[in-house]
Amino acid sequence: MNVQNKPSKLIKGATGEWEVVVGMEVHAQVTSNAKLFSGASTEFGGEPNSHVSLVDAAMPGMLPVINEECVRQAVRTGLGLNARINLRSVFDRKNYFYPDLPQGYQISQYKQPIVGEGEVSVAMPDGETVTVGIERLHLEQDAGKSLHDQHPNMSAIDLNRSGVALMEIVSKPDIRSSEQAKAFLSKLRSILRYLGTCDGDMEKGSLRADVNVSVRKPGAPLGTRCEIKNVNSIRFVGQAIEHEARRQIEIIEDGGTIDQETRLFDPNKGETRSMRSKEEAHDYRYFPDPDLLPLEFDQAYVDGLKQHLPELPDQKRARFVSEHGLSAYDADVLVAEKALADYYEAVARGRDAKLAANWVINELTGRLNKEGKGIEDTPVDAKQLGAVLDLIGEGVISGKIAKDLFEIVWSEGGDPRAIVEQRGMKQVTDTGAIEKIVDDIVAKNPDKVADAKSNPKAIGWFVGQVMKASGGKANPQAVNDLLKKKLGA
Repeated sequence: MNVQNKPSKLIKGATGEWEVVVGMEVHAQVTSNAKLFSGASTEFGGEPNSHVSLVDAAMPGMLPVINEECVRQAVRTGLGLNARINLRSVFDRKNYFYPDLPQGYQISQYKQPIVGEGEVSVAMPDGETVTVGIERLHLEQDAGKSLHDQHPNMSAIDLNRSGVALMEIVSKPDIRSSEQAKAFLSKLRSILRYLGTCDGDMEKGSLRADVNVSVRKPGAPLGTRCEIKNVNSIRFVGQAIEHEARRQIEIIEDGGTIDQETRLFDPNKGETRSMRSKEEAHDYRYFPDPDLLPLEFDQAYVDGLKQHLPELPDQKRARFVSEHGLSAYDADVLVAEKALADYYEAVARGRDAKLAANWVINELTGRLNKEGKGIEDTPVDAKQLGAVLDLIGEGVISGKIAKDLFEIVWSEGGDPRAIVEQRGMKQVTDTGAIEKIVDDIVAKNPDKVADAKSNPKAIGWFVGQVMKASGGKANPQAVNDLLKKKLGA
């Protein structure tokens, strides 16, 4: 079955059901110290116009020189997208006039990009796997930034970003819902971060998405698309698609037609608004850049990069399922972020892998989410969590005490083993001590004893009382065994 063509999320309109069709153009800033065609710094947050070379400012006679690191990162990304690498590609001039584009053109790639067709496999929360085709990946320069809030009646230009290398990753129109679009962008960001080719920080603008949206009746030809520019968060991508699809359906159902145009998403109002009519390729008058030779490398160069690729999310997920015995869902959660997968592996090393996954997913990330923190901000490191699991495994503490211990380590830090010693948190496994508590509670509750003899489930009440009396320290298994013996249940 061709999964991506399955109309999985139809939208109800007044005249029946509609299918939304989405394609994405993702601009990812290449991880590199210098820009694509100059040696100027790519560091974020410098004083305006402090990272600008004469090439970036388009001074007369200045010639671009390709940065090999950016080429290397683009090829590595192509390999991570299971894509065809083109051994020969051409840089073109894309001509348009805008204040933050000092040359009057952008150096990009048009008909002969560095990376051709590939695909990304996206696991959805409902268990469905969607394959999104990649049309191409090309290298291009970023533009500068217009600042409109510096002066009451003038705009300022900051060229720090001008000339920074971008990879434009273009998907095929295989996405059929806002949920699939968000999952695709998350997966793409995850692959880029594993590869180290883009930091994926949408707040700093190093990952931005242009979203192409059209609607059609299921099985009908593709409708006219509108492009929503520069959406800078995964959540906003979902909202923009939802709003735009409904807007288009209403227009068509009212007898109107969709104009092909570029729109902007306003996150405050949760709606898209018209920006300009959509340009076609001929509007940009593309032609090969006369200052740059075609970019050529051999297969050995590609093979060398392929050999040293890190383990990517799909490979890691498969290994977690086959070697660690994790469920597909747990593996998906753990591999979504490289830092979380690394943390889990450090905790699981030499321990019960499923127990480790349970603690990392439920206790650790649950607590991080509650406090709005990421894995990089965790106050409990992998060594500390590993020590908590060792104490459970050795029978020194029970699962309940372990949660209390985790809480102490989270709030105060310290060595879990030392904390258990200092605070007397050890589980009581001495059956003599437990038996004394059991006898005491049995003697005080003859009515409950009679109840437990006829209804074995009532034994749970006794277990609870014994655990309470022992401050949660009694070994639950020993308590259960003793009670069964005493009550004859």
